[in-house]
Formats: sequence, C-alpha cells, structure tokens
Amino acid sequence: MIYLELLAGFCLLLGCGDFFVRGAVGVAQIFRVSPLVIGLTLVGFGTSLPELVASLEAARIGSPGIAVGNVVGSNIANVLLILGLAAIIAPIAVSDGAFRLNGPVLIGVSLLALLVFFLGSIGRWWGLVFVLLLLGYTVTAYRRGRHDHDGTAVAQLPSMVEAAPQRHARLMLYGVLTAAGLLGIVLGADLLIDAAVVLARQLGVSETVIGLTVVAVGTSLPELATSVIAAVRRQPDVALGNVVGSNIFNILGILGVTALVHPMAVPAAILRFDGWVMLGAAALIIVFATTKSVVERWEGAILLGGYSAYLFVLFQSVTGPEAVVASLGS
Repeated sequence: MIYLELLAGFCLLLGCGDFFVRGAVGVAQIFRVSPLVIGLTLVGFGTSLPELVASLEAARIGSPGIAVGNVVGSNIANVLLILGLAAIIAPIAVSDGAFRLNGPVLIGVSLLALLVFFLGSIGRWWGLVFVLLLLGYTVTAYRRGRHDHDGTAVAQLPSMVEAAPQRHARLMLYGVLTAAGLLGIVLGADLLIDAAVVLARQLGVSETVIGLTVVAVGTSLPELATSVIAAVRRQPDVALGNVVGSNIFNILGILGVTALVHPMAVPAAILRFDGWVMLGAAALIIVFATTKSVVERWEGAILLGGYSAYLFVLFQSVTGPEAVVASLGS
C-alpha cells in the first residue's frame, strides 16, 4: 500500500507539474511579466505550499526538528539536487538581469535566517519581520518584472490555449491549467510524504534527520517536477526562478508564518551544521549563475555531487546530525 502511494504521488507530480509550468508562463505573457519573475513568485511560492503545510503541522505537534529542518533541508535540496538535475538535463542560461537583483536577496535572507538561528528560537516578532520582508520582496519583483518582460521567452503552450482569441478567455484557461497543476502537485507531494515518513520511522531515523531529508525532499518534489519539466521545455528562467523564489519563500514565508502561529526552538545541530550548508549552497548557485551567465552541465554535476556528500555526512549515524558534527570535530 505504501509503495502504491509513492507511485501515485510521483505520477501526480510529473503530470500536473507540466500543466503548472504551461499555465504559469501563459499568465506571465498575458500580464506582461517576465518568465523569471513568474518563476520567482507564482511558481516558486506555489510549489512551496507543501513545505508550509508540513512545517505548520510539525510546529503544532511540538516537533521543531521537522518544522525548521524541513525549511533548511528543502533549501539545500532545491539548489544542490533540483537545480543540479535541471542543469544536467539542459544548461540554464541566465538571460534576465533580474537575477542579479534576486540573487543577493537569496543570500541576504539565508544569512538572516542563520543569524536568527543563533538566538535559539524563532519568536512571533521575527515571524512578523520575515512576513513583511516577503511582502516587500514580492511587490518589488512584480514591479521590476513588468519592465523586463521578454515575449520571446514564453514556453510552447497547449494548442487548445493558443486557439483562444480573447484575452480573458486565454487567462481563464491559463488559470485553470495553473490551478489544476498546483492542486495535483500538492496532492502528489502529500501522498509521497505520508508514505516516506512511515518508511523512515520504521527504520528508526531521528526526527531531525527526517525533517532534513525525507520531509524536506518530499515537500520539494513539486519544485523538482516543475524545474525538471521547465528544463526539458527549454524554459531556463522558470527553472532557475523557481528555485530562487522557492528558497526565499521557504525562509521568509514558511518560517515567518509558522513562527507567527507557533514560535519554535531551533535544534542546535541545524545551527552548527545544516544552516551553514544552506548558506553555502545559496552562495554556490550565485557564483555559477553569474560567472558565465549560465549554469552548465558540469556545474550541475558538482551540485548533485555536493548533495550526495551532504547526505553521506548526515547519514553517518542514524542518531542525527549531532553525532555527525561531533565525529567531524574528533
């Protein structure tokens, strides 16, 4: 039964991820917003909904290791695993100057999160600060995107949508595609997470490791499906914007909203090890994306190799990251 849930969730993610990319890029065309900004906002934020639900539930039941680990682990997986895989499928050209503005935002919020982690807990005031910063970022990204629109970057759309002559009819069809795709990937992620968590607990893996790996990767599957499909369809701005936007939303939106509802403690292991990996991954993608204005296949391989190394260190002991960090210092 568990394996059937895994298979059903996987199929939903792939099929509905295709609809979501098509609809989101169509919305960008109608509102004259660049595909990169759509990736940063609509696609990036929308595919982060599973992380939000998972962290809220974890905080509610008093599991900070899962709540915070989900965000940190998702951001690590988004860059090293998802973007690495997308770049291997198709090199990701950074053609929109907006990334040079959004890249520093990613570094800034990652550093801010790490500094807040040093406080030992994330209270409601910090949650409010994060949410306000997210609102300001979203408004700024939208306004800049309206001036940077590039109609040549719009993805190939379904024939039934292209045939719609009226703007409002096209918008309705794009909206249906986007909503149906988003619903499907959220449902698919839920099926995969439920099955994966049951399997992980049967293996006796610690709560923090579950949050950093099983829950984090499980809730990042919508980003994986969206970015891979965008790469296959030669929509690099959507693939890159999805990862950058999702990581920004994970920190400001998920940690912010979760802390507003349920203030939570930060596990010491995440501060000592995983938080730094998250910051390092964000810095690495900035370097790759800006040096040659393209994330090449060999750089994607480096990202995937980095994620493999991270998992290797993390799973040196099933007791959790505390033992891993202790072993590194010995």
